[in-house]
Amino acid sequence: MSKVLIYAENFDGKFKKANFEIVSYGAEIARQTGAEAIVLSIGNVPDEELKQLSVYGASRVLSFNDGRFDALENQAYASVIAQAVEKEGAEIVVFSNSNTSKALAPRVSVKLKAGMVFAATGLPKSIDPFMVPKKVFHGKAFADVVIKSPIKIICLSQNSFGITEDAKAVSIETFVAEIDDTVFKTRVTNVEKATGKILLNDAEIIVSGGRGMKGAENWKPLEDLADILGAATACSRPVSDEGWRPHSEHVGQTGKIVAPNLYFALGISGAIQHLAGVSSSKVIVAVNTDHEAPVFQEADYGIIGDVQKVLPQMVEAFRKFKSEN
Repeated sequence: MSKVLIYAENFDGKFKKANFEIVSYGAEIARQTGAEAIVLSIGNVPDEELKQLSVYGASRVLSFNDGRFDALENQAYASVIAQAVEKEGAEIVVFSNSNTSKALAPRVSVKLKAGMVFAATGLPKSIDPFMVPKKVFHGKAFADVVIKSPIKIICLSQNSFGITEDAKAVSIETFVAEIDDTVFKTRVTNVEKATGKILLNDAEIIVSGGRGMKGAENWKPLEDLADILGAATACSRPVSDEGWRPHSEHVGQTGKIVAPNLYFALGISGAIQHLAGVSSSKVIVAVNTDHEAPVFQEADYGIIGDVQKVLPQMVEAFRKFKSEN
């Protein structure tokens, strides 16, 4: 039986929504091709957490745990993944289109001489030839890419497929890989993590402001909305360049690329660089005075109005909704 191997990246021993999406995706490809869906986990992950992956269609989970892998070392991680593909005889490898996978997938591709598709947006349109859809030109167009190599790598864009439950009896197996010590060239001496706020890459909801906010002193209502919704705060590049907000909150092609379930674009006109970084959001809500602003072409819901007047009303409406529910 052919096999589909899915690399599930953990975060401090926990899996996130993006992992469940790629397992659902890989399991569906396995059904299409009559293959078995296998998940590879690298790091110290409890069995109970690993078992969660079976809910989304994985029949086997390979767990590789080595103390040397506490920090991401691209060469070492890529070697483990490549060895797992070869030992299992997998023909299709699935990654999430995350920053980590952008570093790992190309290395695995070279090791296995495998063709690769980044930012895939759906299931293969055909198996022979093996054709996968993806976004191009910053999401302004789509392309169908044919992979001709025996082993194929797909990096799935977040919120492109969804999560599908298909619970199976799962076996958790210890995976053994041969990794030479000379591969480890980076040593982490200290780790400091931000506390007290939701990180952009983890956020299900993001409230983002642009030049329409007119200054750092006007950010309080936006922060209030984020607090009510349990959301992360973000901004466009001009805002961070002006120093109104920290550069760590800048989202867009030149900042952080995000894919939350809900994205509020408040006073953001929607330059192509910004939209390229947020277009994978499931739902986009935009507020802008200019009815021809590019952001409205991407938005699912739009309000034409001054964000300074609309935002306080949104805050009160959501606060009332929360108190009644």
